[in-house]
Formats: sequence, structure tokens, C-alpha cells
Amino acid sequence: MSHHHHPNHDEPESFGTRVLISMVINLLIPATQIAGGIMAGSVALISDAVHNLGDFTALLIAYAAHKVGKRGPSFTHTFGLRRMEIFSAVANASLLGGSAVFISFEAVHRLAHPVRIEAGLVAWLALVGIAGNGFSAWLLHKDSGLSLNARGAFLHMVGDLLTSVAVLAGALMMRFIELPWLDPVLSLGIVIYILFNCFMLLKESMHVLMNGTPRGLDLEAVKAEVEEIPGVDGIHYLHVWSMGDASVALTCHVVVPDQPVSRTEMLSRAIHEILLKHFGIDHPVLQFETSECGQGALLCQMGCGQS
Repeated sequence: MSHHHHPNHDEPESFGTRVLISMVINLLIPATQIAGGIMAGSVALISDAVHNLGDFTALLIAYAAHKVGKRGPSFTHTFGLRRMEIFSAVANASLLGGSAVFISFEAVHRLAHPVRIEAGLVAWLALVGIAGNGFSAWLLHKDSGLSLNARGAFLHMVGDLLTSVAVLAGALMMRFIELPWLDPVLSLGIVIYILFNCFMLLKESMHVLMNGTPRGLDLEAVKAEVEEIPGVDGIHYLHVWSMGDASVALTCHVVVPDQPVSRTEMLSRAIHEILLKHFGIDHPVLQFETSECGQGALLCQMGCGQS
């Protein structure tokens, strides 16, 4: 059996610094917006502020998960604690859902009991939100493609940015047209956006926690490319899963001609190189054998009651 591990691209240390800066911004903005929303009578602005405040907590969770996830393997956690970042995403999805429920109740109440808002104050405070959230989104964009944890933090900032834009648009319209229902309706639009992101974040997180095959990875393509390597007669019983956000593991059986184990070392290195270069699989474990075991199926039938 051959086991190689190649380090993958984890979140850089600078990600933690950028999250801390975004946390400060997302603590100051909602405090200003809540005070202004109460003065202006705008539930949309208060909704935006609550979402921003939830994002401060989300960023705090993302930062803690980033730090804990860097801990290496131990006797109790042989893969390390990388999946803490996935639990962070689940927690953030829960926060998004909770804020959506709160905003919905407030918006429905305001639809039943409409009040006039101070559109000018709302517009200025929405501009503050746009500036702060836009800067935070810009800070976190660089790391958003590296991990689910970083992507979740970035999406929170983008969501706040778009929410602030919606609040600003509504305030500007109400400076010219008396539409008391527009503010709560915009709030319900914000809820739809939040719930969509909540669902997508939770769906992706649960896929990783359930050891799902990484998105976009074609197991048939993996099999085809490995079997093209000279000396490989076939592969079967593939297991591929994400160990965290940025590391992909694979186990499989590799059928080779009968030979000393030492001669499989070069073949093992060739397989590892293909897996890393073409599929981003950085943690492969290969079991070499001279004949197919079981039915030689692509997927393992262990635990399925099949022979």
C-alpha cells in the first residue's frame, strides 16, 4: 500500500488579518445603522443592520475556525481539525436563517402598520453600509476561492453590500414618491436573498460532512487517466472525499502485474503526480494488487449487502 501526501493551498495567514479588519467594520456599521434606523423609522435599515451584526458573529466564527483548523494531526484526530471550517459554515448558515426569520417578522408587522421613514437619513446610513461592506468584500475576495470557510465569509460581505444597495435605492425612491409599503417589501426581498445563500452554504457544507465526492470531480475521468499509465492494469473501489476545504483524499485498489513491492514505487509516484496535477487530489492512498478483488467495480460495495 502506498500513501503520499502533498500539501495543498490552505488559507494564508493574511486571511485571518483580513477577517479581523472586516470584524471591526461589521461591528461599527450595524451599531450606526440600528441607531439611525430607529430614528428614521426604517425596518429595512434595521434589517440590514441585523444582517450586518449577524455577519460580525459569522466572521468571528470563521476566524476561530481558521485558527483551530491549522492544528496538525494528533492521536485523537489523525486528519487534524480541518473540518472545523466546515462546521463554521454550518453555524453561519444557521445564523443567516435566524436573521431571516427576525427580518420577516419585522417586515410583516410593518406592512400591517406602515409608518413614514426619514428617507434622507436612511440613504446616508445605507451609503455607510455600502462603503464598509464593499471594503470588507474586497478584503476577503482574494481568499474566497481557497476554502468554503473563506467563501462563506466573503458571501456574507457581498450579501450585505447588495442589501445596503437595495436600502439606498428604496430610500431614494421614497424621497420622490410616498410608498410606505416599499421599505418592508425591500426587507422581504432581503430575506429571500439571505435564505438562498443560507441554503447554498448549508448544502455545500453538508455535502462535505457526508464525505461527498468533491464538486466537479469526475470519478470516471480519474479511472481513465490512471489506467492510461504504463504498468497499471486497472483501478477499482474508489473513495474520494474532502478532508476539509482545501484537501482532497482518495483511496483505491490498483491492479498491476506481479512484481516486487519496491518496483511499484515509481508507478506510485506517477499516479500521485497525475492525481494532484489533473484532479487536485493531494492525499491519495493506493493499494496495489495483482488481480481484481470482488467484482472490480469502480465504486466499493462495502456495507451494501452486495457480493
